Amino acid sequence: MVQYESTKQLTIEEFRTPFYRKLSKENRWVKLSRLVPWDRFAKIYLEVMDKKMGRPGLSPRMVLGALIIKHLKKLDERGTIEEIRENPYMQYFIGLEEFTTEEIFDASLFVSIRKRIGKEVFDSLNEMLIKSVSWDQDKKYQKKDV
Repeated sequence: MVQYESTKQLTIEEFRTPFYRKLSKENRWVKLSRLVPWDRFAKIYLEVMDKKMGRPGLSPRMVLGALIIKHLKKLDERGTIEEIRENPYMQYFIGLEEFTTEEIFDASLFVSIRKRIGKEVFDSLNEMLIKSVSWDQDKKYQKKDV
């Protein structure tokens, strides 16, 4: 027989977190961050962006990392932004220097990027990003050659 004794919900300030500790080097996003060829993908991304159009862009790593998260987790644009907002490991993965509870960018950025670089280039870059890493059944990332 299961017994339940009602308790008062803690306030968010009373809730303890492990953030006073360092993040684990064994986390899958930390491991994956070492496998992605960031410089190579950033170069491709920057080459296809129209430098005369729009305001200065976000870090290519942030955008490309968000695309990787979006596809590996099978999320929509808003879900991707929310997932990153809640997860310090994903924030590390996309290149942030510290945890933030703010949205890293608006979900409409995915659409803007698609428009700026063209659907074909966007899709091929996306495909190349995803093909560069695989996630096996043990939820371990492995580097692939593209």
